[in-house]
Amino acid sequence: MADVEHNSIYGPVDSWRLGRSLGVDVLCVDSICSFECVYCQLGKINRVTTERAVFVPTEKVISDLRNADWQSADVITFSGSGEPTLAANLGEIITAIRDLTGKPIAILTNSTLLGDANVRAEAGLADRVYCKLDAWSEDSLRRVDRPAAGIRLDSLIAGIRQFRKEYKGFLGIQTMLLTRPADTDIERLAELYREIGPDEIELNIPLRPIPSEWVLESRGNITGRPEGMRVLKTMEPREAGEIGSRIAGLTGIRVITPFDRPGTE
Repeated sequence: MADVEHNSIYGPVDSWRLGRSLGVDVLCVDSICSFECVYCQLGKINRVTTERAVFVPTEKVISDLRNADWQSADVITFSGSGEPTLAANLGEIITAIRDLTGKPIAILTNSTLLGDANVRAEAGLADRVYCKLDAWSEDSLRRVDRPAAGIRLDSLIAGIRQFRKEYKGFLGIQTMLLTRPADTDIERLAELYREIGPDEIELNIPLRPIPSEWVLESRGNITGRPEGMRVLKTMEPREAGEIGSRIAGLTGIRVITPFDRPGTE
């Protein structure tokens, strides 16, 4: 394995869900994901795949962590340059970080690999797991998330549901909305949330700028509109709040949005 040039630890950054969050990037040799979402803040995904591998050695992650300001973080979060469950050493890294820091650990996942029992077991080592569910139909999955070949919505949802059955920690479902869905689509989303039974639903709209190519620094909180980056036209935050209130009423599950906490992303 070639030497990894980039730092696998970034932040801490202020997270609207988690407070002061120190990021762990187990993919930082490239942008690597099983989705290529139209709103992705990383820019271009250079490797669209569902194949797990070791991209950053565990020893490199722990060395970077020792040199980081982990003590001031509220939580240590796996996200970074793509889909963290693609890292075949994910469980090993989680265990090593917990042994070193004793901090709560969170994972942000796009849910595509949760059909794999090994992935569920490794993700289950985290204290909090946030599973992406942007789609209510195959068409919306392909339009918004643009998945790798072979990924279907029914298998993705089945993986989340199985993970919910096995997982003892906090499960959030994160949904990114671009334009206002039709009422029937909102009702279908609510039905899916009820089937999964998460502890919380997080609704958001994509406000971060999107580079044309992979930009490592965009794994953190880039705000404004730097040169060469575009911003998507989306629904208004008020509309997202209205949809959140409706979904809460339909499901009985707590729904939060970043607009509940002004000044955070």
